[in-house]
Amino acid sequence: MTKEFWGKKVGMTQLFVGDKVVPVTAIDVSSWVVTQVKTQERDGYSAIQIGLPRDRYIAQGFAIDWLKKPKKHFAFLKEVQVSDMNDIVVGKSADFYSQLTEADRVDVTGVTKGSGFQGVIRRHDFNGPPGSHGDTMGRAPGGMSFMRSRGRVIKGKKLPGHMGVEKVVMKQLNVVKIERDAHIILVKGSVPGKTGSLVFVRKA
Repeated sequence: MTKEFWGKKVGMTQLFVGDKVVPVTAIDVSSWVVTQVKTQERDGYSAIQIGLPRDRYIAQGFAIDWLKKPKKHFAFLKEVQVSDMNDIVVGKSADFYSQLTEADRVDVTGVTKGSGFQGVIRRHDFNGPPGSHGDTMGRAPGGMSFMRSRGRVIKGKKLPGHMGVEKVVMKQLNVVKIERDAHIILVKGSVPGKTGSLVFVRKA
């Protein structure tokens, strides 16, 4: 029906696979429910809107009145494309991850952690000055223009600035284990974002 879904990053841990230790990232895919069904005739495309209830409402179970004030009851509202609309109704659990197996590979999209304003050493991995040179050089990037009067800065030159909060895709990650009772997916390696951040998972 669909090869994509949304989840929340829980954090990293490790698993023993055979005689090897594998670093994995846990993704929580529980509690998502269908909040709207979009059709080609009415909306111009086929998709399903899914929502993640806020923590204080999860235990109550979905109620149709939540759709009157979605910002109050849902922490996130997202869409996924589907190929088959059969058996899709508002309020149904969006357990689209059930089609995955432990032999599959997935692409995970997320937003990296924000690091604020950073210099060139932290942001672009520049080398610092020699330790024996004294303390006059600091961590400045040095010359950045042409050796001429009124020289201009070359477009794309690496300079200090805001670091992080960028959309990053980690491709071809192995699905190491699926905890279906806990609604947790464990993928090999790291995925962008901090704990609790939203990630988009698509079958590769």
